[in-house]
Formats: sequence, C-alpha cells, structure tokens
Amino acid sequence: MIPADLTETIAVLKKTPKTLSDLASGLSGQQLRLRNSPDEFSALENICHLRDIEIEGYTVRISRILAEAEPLLPDVDGGRLAAERDYNREDLHPAVESFRLARANNIENLQALTTDQYHREGTLEGIGTISLGKLLELMQEHDESHVRDMEIICRRFDRTSAKSEI
Repeated sequence: MIPADLTETIAVLKKTPKTLSDLASGLSGQQLRLRNSPDEFSALENICHLRDIEIEGYTVRISRILAEAEPLLPDVDGGRLAAERDYNREDLHPAVESFRLARANNIENLQALTTDQYHREGTLEGIGTISLGKLLELMQEHDESHVRDMEIICRRFDRTSAKSEI
C-alpha cells in the first residue's frame, strides 16, 4: 500500500500538464515567447523547461532510486538547457504533449510503488540524501512554482480567467 501523501502528490502532479496547457491556450505566439524580464522564462520556456526536467531529471532520478542502491543523482541545469535549446523557437503543442506523455509514464510508475520503494534513497547533487518521497515533494514544489509563473504571465495579458487547479 502506498502512503496517503503519495496519493495526494500524484493527484497534483497528474494535473500539471493540463493546467499548463489551459494557461497557455489563447496566448498568441508573441505572448508565449515574451519574458517579463531577461532572468525569467517565457510561458513557452516554462513548459519546455518542465518537459526537459521531467525527462532528463525526474524520470532518470526515479528510475535510478528504484533500481540502484543509494545512487548519486546529478543536478540538471535548467537555465543552461533553455539557452542551449532555444526553447522560444519551439512549438507549444508538441512541447506540452511531450511533457504530458513523460509525466503520464512517471505517474504510472509511481502508482505502482510499494511503501519500501517510496522510502528508498539517493543522493541528489546540491541537496544531499533524499528519499523517493522527498524527491516527489520537490517535484510538486517545482511544478507549483512554474504554474505560478504561468499565472503571472497570463495576468499580464488579461488572461485572468485561466486559473490553475494546483
């Protein structure tokens, strides 16, 4: 049986791709790519960032924690990825769909966790020893941060009717 807090975390994580898609819908191509400041992601960059962190960060970390004894889990430099991959040149719908599919795969794996697996540990670079449960909390916090960023972007364009469910 999985812990109750995992069930709640999974429910929140499951909503993120749709929430982001809903928030981005109706934004023009220019609005999707506009940054509030040079140090902030645009709406499209937020989505591409979450997609790549899901695939290259969380999927790998979850798999390694489950398969290896106390693995070292490298950090993923999201800012570097954004610059190297020029996220603002990407198309919204494929980015959202890739994120949705990667997240759905992770959710499927998480729903099958046992209590022992939930408590398995690894060492996350820059953070230290963490359990898989703690990694999932960090994942949820990361999602919520980017959803808030998207809400701010939408308010900038009077998209106040697009509210998140997270």
